[in-house]
Amino acid sequence: MVLPKIDEVTPLSDEEIAEQILAIKKELFELRLQKVTGQLEKPHLFKHKRHRLGQLLTVERQRQIAAQLETSASETADSAPEPEAAPEPETETETIAAP
Repeated sequence: MVLPKIDEVTPLSDEEIAEQILAIKKELFELRLQKVTGQLEKPHLFKHKRHRLGQLLTVERQRQIAAQLETSASETADSAPEPEAAPEPETETETIAAP
């Protein structure tokens, strides 16, 4: 069985990715349960499910970062640059040690 390709994940919508992440996590839980009870017949499925989960989480995170960059770029374009405030002068305070 061939590992799933990332090209199969990228065209999915955000909702579909979230649904698939939940489904794969449930499947991994069921696989772990089968392994503990001795009913697991296909141990290679662990690798395939973890691989797919990694792909889904990667695409989800890439989209989050892209959305953050878009919002920060639009915020900086909308607001004019503010002049920098002068730094406050540092004051020295003396501490009195108790005898």
